Amino acid sequence: MKQTNTLPQKTRQFFVILMPMLITQLTMFGMTFFDTFMSGHASAGDLAGVAIGTSIWIPVQTGLNGILFAVTPMVAQLVGANRRASVPHTVMQGIYLAVALSVAVMLVGLLVVNPLLNTMTLENSVRQTAHGFLFAIGAGILPMFVYTVLRSFMDGLGQTRMTMRITLISLPVNGVLNYFFIFGKMGFPHLGGVGAGVASALTYWVVCLIAFGVITKFKPFSEYRIIQQLHRISFAAWKDQLKIGLPIGFAIFFETSIFAAVTLLMSEFNTVTIAAHQAAINFASFLYMVPMSISFALTILVGFEAGARRYKDARQYSYLGLSVAIGMAVVCAVFLYLFSDAVAGIYTKDRDVLELMQQFLLYAIFFQLSDAIAAPIQGALRGYKDVNVTLIVALVSYWVIGLPLGYICTHYTSLGAFGYWIGLITGLAFGAAGLYARLLHVQRLRARVRA
Repeated sequence: MKQTNTLPQKTRQFFVILMPMLITQLTMFGMTFFDTFMSGHASAGDLAGVAIGTSIWIPVQTGLNGILFAVTPMVAQLVGANRRASVPHTVMQGIYLAVALSVAVMLVGLLVVNPLLNTMTLENSVRQTAHGFLFAIGAGILPMFVYTVLRSFMDGLGQTRMTMRITLISLPVNGVLNYFFIFGKMGFPHLGGVGAGVASALTYWVVCLIAFGVITKFKPFSEYRIIQQLHRISFAAWKDQLKIGLPIGFAIFFETSIFAAVTLLMSEFNTVTIAAHQAAINFASFLYMVPMSISFALTILVGFEAGARRYKDARQYSYLGLSVAIGMAVVCAVFLYLFSDAVAGIYTKDRDVLELMQQFLLYAIFFQLSDAIAAPIQGALRGYKDVNVTLIVALVSYWVIGLPLGYICTHYTSLGAFGYWIGLITGLAFGAAGLYARLLHVQRLRARVRA
Protein backbone atom coordinates (compact mmCIF):
# COMPACT_ATOMS: atom_id res chain seq x y z
CA MET A 1 0.00 0.00 0.00
CA LYS A 2 1.05 3.57 -0.58
CA GLN A 3 -0.24 7.08 0.01
CA THR A 4 -2.59 8.36 -2.71
CA ASN A 5 -3.42 11.97 -3.55
CA THR A 6 -6.14 11.90 -6.20
CA LEU A 7 -9.46 10.06 -6.64
CA PRO A 8 -8.19 8.04 -9.66
CA GLN A 9 -5.20 6.90 -7.59
CA LYS A 10 -7.49 5.92 -4.73
CA THR A 11 -9.83 4.09 -7.09
CA ARG A 12 -6.93 2.16 -8.59
CA GLN A 13 -5.55 1.17 -5.18
CA PHE A 14 -9.04 0.32 -3.90
CA PHE A 15 -9.60 -2.17 -6.70
CA VAL A 16 -6.06 -3.57 -6.39
CA ILE A 17 -6.94 -4.45 -2.78
CA LEU A 18 -10.58 -5.37 -3.47
CA MET A 19 -10.42 -7.76 -6.42
CA PRO A 20 -8.19 -10.41 -4.81
CA MET A 21 -10.26 -10.00 -1.64
CA LEU A 22 -13.47 -10.62 -3.61
CA ILE A 23 -12.05 -13.71 -5.26
CA THR A 24 -10.90 -14.92 -1.83
CA GLN A 25 -14.34 -14.46 -0.28
CA LEU A 26 -16.11 -16.09 -3.20
CA THR A 27 -13.73 -19.02 -3.00
CA MET A 28 -14.24 -19.42 0.74
CA PHE A 29 -17.96 -19.23 0.21
CA GLY A 30 -17.55 -21.88 -2.47
CA MET A 31 -16.78 -24.39 0.27
CA THR A 32 -20.15 -23.74 1.91
CA PHE A 33 -21.79 -23.74 -1.51
CA PHE A 34 -20.32 -27.14 -2.34
CA ASP A 35 -21.53 -28.47 1.01
CA THR A 36 -25.08 -27.30 0.29
CA PHE A 37 -25.14 -27.99 -3.45
CA MET A 38 -23.66 -31.49 -3.32
CA SER A 39 -25.62 -32.49 -0.21
CA GLY A 40 -28.80 -31.37 -1.98
CA HIS A 41 -28.03 -33.74 -4.83
CA ALA A 42 -27.52 -36.57 -2.34
CA SER A 43 -31.04 -36.18 -0.90
CA ALA A 44 -33.43 -33.59 0.56
CA GLY A 45 -32.75 -35.08 4.00
CA ASP A 46 -28.98 -34.59 3.60
CA LEU A 47 -29.57 -31.01 2.46
CA ALA A 48 -31.79 -30.28 5.45
CA GLY A 49 -29.28 -31.90 7.84
CA VAL A 50 -26.39 -29.86 6.47
CA ALA A 51 -28.66 -26.78 6.64
CA ILE A 52 -29.23 -27.31 10.36
CA GLY A 53 -25.57 -28.12 11.01
CA THR A 54 -24.39 -25.11 9.03
CA SER A 55 -26.82 -22.85 10.87
CA ILE A 56 -25.19 -23.82 14.15
CA TRP A 57 -21.63 -23.81 12.80
CA ILE A 58 -21.58 -20.55 10.79
CA PRO A 59 -22.33 -18.16 13.70
CA VAL A 60 -19.59 -19.81 15.77
CA GLN A 61 -17.15 -19.75 12.87
CA THR A 62 -17.81 -16.19 11.76
CA GLY A 63 -18.16 -14.74 15.26
CA LEU A 64 -14.87 -16.15 16.54
CA ASN A 65 -13.15 -15.42 13.24
CA GLY A 66 -14.34 -11.85 13.75
CA ILE A 67 -12.34 -11.67 16.98
CA LEU A 68 -9.24 -12.74 15.08
CA PHE A 69 -9.93 -10.29 12.23
CA ALA A 70 -8.76 -7.60 14.67
CA VAL A 71 -5.26 -8.45 13.46
CA THR A 72 -6.03 -6.81 10.09
CA PRO A 73 -6.68 -3.21 11.29
CA MET A 74 -3.95 -3.57 13.93
CA VAL A 75 -1.34 -4.53 11.32
CA ALA A 76 -2.64 -1.95 8.82
CA GLN A 77 -2.37 0.86 11.38
CA LEU A 78 1.11 -0.29 12.49
CA VAL A 79 2.27 -0.22 8.86
CA GLY A 80 0.60 3.16 8.26
CA ALA A 81 2.32 4.56 11.38
CA ASN A 82 5.67 3.05 10.24
CA ARG A 83 5.87 0.75 13.29
CA ARG A 84 6.62 -2.43 11.38
CA ALA A 85 8.82 -3.89 14.12
CA SER A 86 5.70 -4.39 16.26
CA VAL A 87 3.93 -6.53 13.64
CA PRO A 88 5.49 -9.96 14.48
CA HIS A 89 4.53 -9.74 18.15
CA THR A 90 0.95 -8.77 17.24
CA VAL A 91 0.59 -11.68 14.79
CA MET A 92 2.05 -14.31 17.14
CA GLN A 93 -0.25 -13.23 19.96
CA GLY A 94 -3.11 -13.61 17.49
CA ILE A 95 -1.99 -17.18 16.76
CA TYR A 96 -1.81 -18.00 20.47
CA LEU A 97 -5.29 -16.57 20.95
CA ALA A 98 -6.56 -18.61 17.99
CA VAL A 99 -5.29 -21.83 19.61
CA ALA A 100 -6.95 -20.95 22.93
CA LEU A 101 -10.27 -20.19 21.21
CA SER A 102 -10.08 -23.47 19.27
CA VAL A 103 -9.69 -25.55 22.42
CA ALA A 104 -12.56 -23.69 24.11
CA VAL A 105 -14.90 -24.18 21.14
CA MET A 106 -14.20 -27.89 20.86
CA LEU A 107 -14.83 -28.43 24.58
CA VAL A 108 -18.09 -26.48 24.50
CA GLY A 109 -19.18 -28.32 21.35
CA LEU A 110 -18.83 -31.67 23.06
CA LEU A 111 -21.22 -30.48 25.76
CA VAL A 112 -23.91 -28.61 23.84
CA VAL A 113 -24.36 -30.11 20.36
CA ASN A 114 -26.49 -33.10 21.37
CA PRO A 115 -28.77 -31.18 23.77
CA LEU A 116 -29.22 -28.42 21.19
CA LEU A 117 -30.23 -30.79 18.40
CA ASN A 118 -32.56 -32.67 20.73
CA THR A 119 -34.55 -29.48 21.38
CA MET A 120 -35.52 -29.29 17.69
CA THR A 121 -38.39 -31.07 15.99
CA LEU A 122 -36.40 -32.84 13.29
CA GLU A 123 -36.78 -36.02 11.34
CA ASN A 124 -34.33 -38.61 12.66
CA SER A 125 -32.23 -38.73 9.48
CA VAL A 126 -31.92 -34.94 9.47
CA ARG A 127 -30.80 -34.89 13.12
CA GLN A 128 -28.19 -37.59 12.52
CA THR A 129 -26.77 -35.78 9.50
CA ALA A 130 -26.57 -32.47 11.38
CA HIS A 131 -24.84 -34.17 14.33
CA GLY A 132 -22.30 -35.94 12.16
CA PHE A 133 -21.61 -32.82 10.10
CA LEU A 134 -20.86 -30.72 13.21
CA PHE A 135 -18.51 -33.23 14.79
CA ALA A 136 -16.69 -33.82 11.51
CA ILE A 137 -16.12 -30.15 10.78
CA GLY A 138 -15.00 -29.63 14.40
CA ALA A 139 -11.74 -31.35 13.51
CA GLY A 140 -10.89 -28.35 11.35
CA ILE A 141 -11.49 -25.62 13.94
CA LEU A 142 -7.84 -25.23 14.98
CA PRO A 143 -6.34 -24.80 11.49
CA MET A 144 -9.21 -22.57 10.39
CA PHE A 145 -8.70 -20.11 13.26
CA VAL A 146 -4.92 -20.09 12.86
CA TYR A 147 -5.28 -19.50 9.13
CA THR A 148 -7.59 -16.56 9.87
CA VAL A 149 -4.76 -14.88 11.79
CA LEU A 150 -2.21 -15.55 9.06
CA ARG A 151 -4.62 -14.30 6.43
CA SER A 152 -5.33 -11.16 8.48
CA PHE A 153 -1.59 -10.51 8.71
CA MET A 154 -1.14 -10.78 4.94
CA ASP A 155 -4.23 -8.67 4.25
CA GLY A 156 -3.12 -6.04 6.77
CA LEU A 157 0.02 -5.57 4.68
CA GLY A 158 -2.21 -5.00 1.66
CA GLN A 159 -1.02 -8.29 0.10
CA THR A 160 -4.49 -9.56 -0.70
CA ARG A 161 -3.33 -11.36 -3.85
CA MET A 162 -1.44 -13.92 -1.78
CA THR A 163 -4.47 -14.81 0.34
CA MET A 164 -6.41 -15.06 -2.91
CA ARG A 165 -3.92 -17.58 -4.31
CA ILE A 166 -3.94 -19.66 -1.14
CA THR A 167 -7.72 -19.68 -0.92
CA LEU A 168 -8.10 -20.56 -4.61
CA ILE A 169 -6.26 -23.78 -3.89
CA SER A 170 -8.88 -24.67 -1.27
CA LEU A 171 -11.83 -24.73 -3.67
CA PRO A 172 -10.86 -27.67 -5.90
CA VAL A 173 -9.49 -29.51 -2.85
CA ASN A 174 -12.81 -29.11 -1.06
CA GLY A 175 -14.84 -29.98 -4.15
CA VAL A 176 -12.94 -33.20 -4.78
CA LEU A 177 -13.09 -34.23 -1.11
CA ASN A 178 -16.83 -33.51 -1.05
CA TYR A 179 -17.27 -35.75 -4.08
CA PHE A 180 -15.31 -38.54 -2.42
CA PHE A 181 -16.94 -38.42 1.01
CA ILE A 182 -20.53 -37.38 0.24
CA PHE A 183 -21.06 -39.89 -2.57
CA GLY A 184 -18.51 -42.55 -1.53
CA LYS A 185 -16.38 -42.39 -4.65
CA MET A 186 -12.86 -43.74 -5.26
CA GLY A 187 -13.10 -46.17 -2.39
CA PHE A 188 -14.01 -43.58 0.26
CA PRO A 189 -16.95 -44.18 2.62
CA HIS A 190 -20.40 -42.98 1.54
CA LEU A 191 -21.19 -40.41 4.26
CA GLY A 192 -23.84 -38.22 2.64
CA GLY A 193 -24.13 -34.80 4.28
CA VAL A 194 -21.65 -35.80 7.01
CA GLY A 195 -19.02 -36.10 4.29
CA ALA A 196 -19.32 -32.36 3.68
CA GLY A 197 -18.05 -31.75 7.22
CA VAL A 198 -15.15 -34.19 6.75
CA ALA A 199 -14.15 -32.51 3.48
CA SER A 200 -14.24 -29.02 4.98
CA ALA A 201 -12.13 -30.02 7.99
CA LEU A 202 -9.45 -31.59 5.80
CA THR A 203 -9.43 -28.52 3.54
CA TYR A 204 -8.83 -26.22 6.52
CA TRP A 205 -5.73 -28.22 7.41
CA VAL A 206 -4.37 -28.01 3.86
CA VAL A 207 -4.88 -24.24 3.65
CA CYS A 208 -3.34 -23.58 7.06
CA LEU A 209 -0.19 -25.52 6.24
CA ILE A 210 0.17 -23.69 2.93
CA ALA A 211 -0.18 -20.32 4.69
CA PHE A 212 2.60 -21.22 7.14
CA GLY A 213 4.83 -22.08 4.21
CA VAL A 214 4.09 -18.77 2.51
CA ILE A 215 4.87 -16.52 5.48
CA THR A 216 8.20 -18.27 6.06
CA LYS A 217 9.40 -18.52 2.43
CA PHE A 218 8.04 -15.56 0.46
CA LYS A 219 8.64 -11.82 0.71
CA PRO A 220 7.46 -9.46 2.11
CA PHE A 221 6.01 -11.84 4.72
CA SER A 222 9.26 -13.67 5.46
CA GLU A 223 10.94 -10.35 6.29
CA TYR A 224 8.81 -10.12 9.43
CA ARG A 225 10.11 -13.50 10.71
CA ILE A 226 6.77 -14.23 12.36
CA ILE A 227 7.39 -17.78 13.57
CA GLN A 228 11.20 -17.68 13.57
CA GLN A 229 11.25 -15.46 16.67
CA LEU A 230 10.39 -16.59 20.18
CA HIS A 231 7.41 -14.70 21.60
CA ARG A 232 6.03 -15.41 25.01
CA ILE A 233 2.29 -15.36 25.55
CA SER A 234 1.28 -11.82 26.48
CA PHE A 235 -2.12 -11.50 28.11
CA ALA A 236 -1.76 -7.72 27.81
CA ALA A 237 -1.49 -8.14 24.03
CA TRP A 238 -4.51 -10.48 24.08
CA LYS A 239 -6.41 -7.79 25.96
CA ASP A 240 -5.54 -5.20 23.30
CA GLN A 241 -6.65 -7.52 20.55
CA LEU A 242 -9.84 -8.51 22.35
CA LYS A 243 -10.77 -4.83 22.85
CA ILE A 244 -11.08 -4.60 19.09
CA GLY A 245 -11.85 -8.21 18.25
CA LEU A 246 -14.65 -8.98 20.70
CA PRO A 247 -16.96 -6.20 19.45
CA ILE A 248 -16.18 -7.21 15.86
CA GLY A 249 -16.80 -10.87 16.63
CA PHE A 250 -20.03 -10.30 18.52
CA ALA A 251 -21.35 -7.91 15.86
CA ILE A 252 -20.68 -10.56 13.20
CA PHE A 253 -22.15 -13.21 15.48
CA PHE A 254 -25.37 -11.24 16.02
CA GLU A 255 -25.71 -10.76 12.27
CA THR A 256 -24.97 -14.33 11.20
CA SER A 257 -26.76 -15.94 14.13
CA ILE A 258 -30.02 -14.20 13.23
CA PHE A 259 -29.99 -16.10 9.94
CA ALA A 260 -29.06 -19.28 11.79
CA ALA A 261 -31.84 -18.73 14.31
CA VAL A 262 -34.37 -18.33 11.52
CA THR A 263 -33.21 -21.58 9.93
CA LEU A 264 -33.51 -23.36 13.28
CA LEU A 265 -36.98 -21.88 13.80
CA MET A 266 -37.85 -23.21 10.37
CA SER A 267 -37.58 -26.69 11.89
CA GLU A 268 -41.27 -26.34 12.78
CA PHE A 269 -41.98 -26.57 9.04
CA ASN A 270 -41.46 -29.61 6.81
CA THR A 271 -38.20 -30.77 5.24
CA VAL A 272 -39.08 -29.17 1.88
CA THR A 273 -39.43 -25.73 3.50
CA ILE A 274 -36.16 -26.11 5.42
CA ALA A 275 -34.31 -27.17 2.27
CA ALA A 276 -35.78 -24.35 0.11
CA HIS A 277 -35.07 -21.73 2.78
CA GLN A 278 -31.48 -22.88 3.27
CA ALA A 279 -30.74 -22.98 -0.44
CA ALA A 280 -32.14 -19.45 -0.90
CA ILE A 281 -30.15 -18.16 2.09
CA ASN A 282 -27.08 -19.84 0.67
CA PHE A 283 -27.38 -17.95 -2.62
CA ALA A 284 -28.17 -14.66 -0.87
CA SER A 285 -25.01 -15.22 1.17
CA PHE A 286 -23.12 -15.75 -2.09
CA LEU A 287 -24.21 -12.31 -3.29
CA TYR A 288 -23.23 -10.89 0.11
CA MET A 289 -19.61 -11.72 -0.68
CA VAL A 290 -19.44 -8.52 -2.77
CA PRO A 291 -20.24 -6.01 0.02
CA MET A 292 -18.31 -8.17 2.51
CA SER A 293 -15.20 -8.00 0.32
CA ILE A 294 -15.60 -4.24 0.03
CA SER A 295 -15.90 -4.16 3.82
CA PHE A 296 -12.57 -5.99 4.26
CA ALA A 297 -10.87 -3.77 1.68
CA LEU A 298 -12.05 -0.66 3.51
CA THR A 299 -10.76 -2.00 6.82
CA ILE A 300 -7.30 -2.25 5.28
CA LEU A 301 -7.33 1.08 3.42
CA VAL A 302 -9.06 3.16 6.11
CA GLY A 303 -6.83 1.56 8.75
CA PHE A 304 -3.72 2.44 6.73
CA GLU A 305 -4.78 6.06 6.31
CA ALA A 306 -6.04 6.41 9.89
CA GLY A 307 -2.73 5.03 11.20
CA ALA A 308 -0.97 7.79 9.28
CA ARG A 309 -3.58 10.32 10.55
CA ARG A 310 -4.68 11.14 7.01
CA TYR A 311 -8.36 11.28 7.91
CA LYS A 312 -9.51 13.07 4.76
CA ASP A 313 -8.12 10.21 2.67
CA ALA A 314 -9.76 7.67 4.99
CA ARG A 315 -13.12 9.38 4.50
CA GLN A 316 -12.71 9.39 0.71
CA TYR A 317 -12.00 5.66 0.70
CA SER A 318 -15.13 5.09 2.82
CA TYR A 319 -17.43 6.76 0.31
CA LEU A 320 -15.67 5.23 -2.66
CA GLY A 321 -16.34 1.77 -1.25
CA LEU A 322 -19.92 2.62 -0.35
CA SER A 323 -20.66 3.85 -3.88
CA VAL A 324 -19.24 0.72 -5.49
CA ALA A 325 -21.24 -1.51 -3.11
CA ILE A 326 -24.54 0.21 -3.86
CA GLY A 327 -23.95 -0.01 -7.60
CA MET A 328 -23.22 -3.72 -7.36
CA ALA A 329 -26.31 -4.26 -5.19
CA VAL A 330 -28.54 -2.89 -7.94
CA VAL A 331 -26.97 -5.27 -10.46
CA CYS A 332 -27.43 -8.26 -8.12
CA ALA A 333 -31.05 -7.36 -7.39
CA VAL A 334 -31.90 -7.20 -11.10
CA PHE A 335 -30.15 -10.54 -11.64
CA LEU A 336 -32.19 -12.20 -8.89
CA TYR A 337 -35.44 -10.83 -10.26
CA LEU A 338 -34.76 -12.06 -13.79
CA PHE A 339 -33.13 -15.43 -13.10
CA SER A 340 -34.62 -16.77 -9.84
CA ASP A 341 -35.82 -19.92 -11.62
CA ALA A 342 -32.36 -20.67 -13.04
CA VAL A 343 -30.73 -20.08 -9.65
CA ALA A 344 -33.14 -22.44 -7.91
CA GLY A 345 -32.40 -25.10 -10.52
CA ILE A 346 -28.72 -25.09 -9.56
CA TYR A 347 -29.51 -26.29 -6.05
CA THR A 348 -32.14 -28.98 -6.51
CA LYS A 349 -34.16 -31.04 -8.95
CA ASP A 350 -36.95 -31.62 -6.42
CA ARG A 351 -39.89 -29.69 -7.89
CA ASP A 352 -41.45 -28.78 -4.54
CA VAL A 353 -38.15 -27.43 -3.19
CA LEU A 354 -37.44 -25.61 -6.46
CA GLU A 355 -40.78 -23.78 -6.58
CA LEU A 356 -40.61 -22.70 -2.94
CA MET A 357 -37.01 -21.55 -3.27
CA GLN A 358 -37.94 -19.24 -6.14
CA GLN A 359 -40.36 -17.44 -3.84
CA PHE A 360 -37.72 -17.08 -1.11
CA LEU A 361 -35.27 -15.63 -3.66
CA LEU A 362 -37.65 -12.79 -4.49
CA TYR A 363 -37.48 -11.70 -0.85
CA ALA A 364 -33.68 -11.92 -1.01
CA ILE A 365 -33.72 -9.05 -3.50
CA PHE A 366 -34.46 -6.66 -0.64
CA PHE A 367 -31.40 -7.82 1.27
CA GLN A 368 -29.12 -6.34 -1.33
CA LEU A 369 -29.43 -2.59 -0.72
CA SER A 370 -29.22 -2.83 3.08
CA ASP A 371 -26.17 -5.09 2.86
CA ALA A 372 -24.56 -2.70 0.37
CA ILE A 373 -24.77 0.10 2.93
CA ALA A 374 -24.13 -1.78 6.18
CA ALA A 375 -21.18 -3.99 5.24
CA PRO A 376 -18.85 -1.31 3.80
CA ILE A 377 -19.58 0.99 6.74
CA GLN A 378 -18.69 -1.80 9.16
CA GLY A 379 -15.38 -2.21 7.36
CA ALA A 380 -14.62 1.49 7.46
CA LEU A 381 -15.43 1.70 11.18
CA ARG A 382 -13.11 -1.24 11.88
CA GLY A 383 -10.38 0.61 10.02
CA TYR A 384 -10.88 3.47 12.49
CA LYS A 385 -10.86 0.87 15.32
CA ASP A 386 -14.38 2.08 16.19
CA VAL A 387 -16.21 -1.16 16.90
CA ASN A 388 -18.36 -0.88 20.04
CA VAL A 389 -21.34 0.95 18.55
CA THR A 390 -21.41 -1.50 15.64
CA LEU A 391 -21.96 -4.24 18.20
CA ILE A 392 -24.92 -2.40 19.76
CA VAL A 393 -26.46 -1.64 16.37
CA ALA A 394 -26.21 -5.30 15.35
CA LEU A 395 -27.81 -6.51 18.58
CA VAL A 396 -30.73 -4.08 18.44
CA SER A 397 -31.49 -4.23 14.72
CA TYR A 398 -31.34 -8.00 14.39
CA TRP A 399 -32.43 -9.40 17.74
CA VAL A 400 -34.63 -6.64 19.18
CA ILE A 401 -36.30 -5.62 15.91
CA GLY A 402 -35.75 -8.24 13.21
CA LEU A 403 -36.37 -11.57 14.91
CA PRO A 404 -39.43 -10.57 17.00
CA LEU A 405 -41.02 -8.97 13.95
CA GLY A 406 -40.30 -12.10 11.90
CA TYR A 407 -41.88 -14.30 14.56
CA ILE A 408 -45.00 -12.13 14.64
CA CYS A 409 -45.32 -12.11 10.85
CA THR A 410 -44.87 -15.89 10.69
CA HIS A 411 -47.32 -16.87 13.43
CA TYR A 412 -49.91 -14.09 13.35
CA THR A 413 -50.26 -13.36 9.63
CA SER A 414 -50.82 -15.45 6.51
CA LEU A 415 -47.17 -15.08 5.43
CA GLY A 416 -46.09 -18.35 7.03
CA ALA A 417 -42.38 -19.10 6.65
CA PHE A 418 -41.91 -15.94 4.57
CA GLY A 419 -42.65 -13.88 7.70
CA TYR A 420 -39.17 -14.58 9.03
CA TRP A 421 -37.69 -13.11 5.86
CA ILE A 422 -39.74 -9.94 6.36
CA GLY A 423 -38.18 -9.66 9.82
CA LEU A 424 -34.69 -10.17 8.43
CA ILE A 425 -35.17 -7.49 5.79
CA THR A 426 -36.47 -5.00 8.37
CA GLY A 427 -33.58 -5.70 10.75
CA LEU A 428 -31.01 -5.24 8.00
CA ALA A 429 -32.56 -1.89 7.02
CA PHE A 430 -32.46 -0.56 10.59
CA GLY A 431 -28.88 -1.76 10.96
CA ALA A 432 -27.78 0.04 7.80
CA ALA A 433 -29.33 3.31 8.98
CA GLY A 434 -27.71 3.07 12.42
CA LEU A 435 -24.25 2.30 11.06
CA TYR A 436 -24.40 5.19 8.59
CA ALA A 437 -25.20 7.59 11.41
CA ARG A 438 -22.21 6.24 13.38
CA LEU A 439 -19.84 6.64 10.44
CA LEU A 440 -20.82 10.30 10.04
CA HIS A 441 -20.18 10.88 13.75
CA VAL A 442 -16.75 9.19 13.71
CA GLN A 443 -15.64 11.10 10.64
CA ARG A 444 -16.66 14.42 12.22
CA LEU A 445 -14.64 13.55 15.33
CA ARG A 446 -11.56 12.65 13.27
CA ALA A 447 -11.87 15.86 11.27
CA ARG A 448 -11.79 17.89 14.51
CA VAL A 449 -8.73 15.99 15.75
CA ARG A 450 -6.92 16.70 12.49
CA ALA A 451 -7.90 20.36 12.64
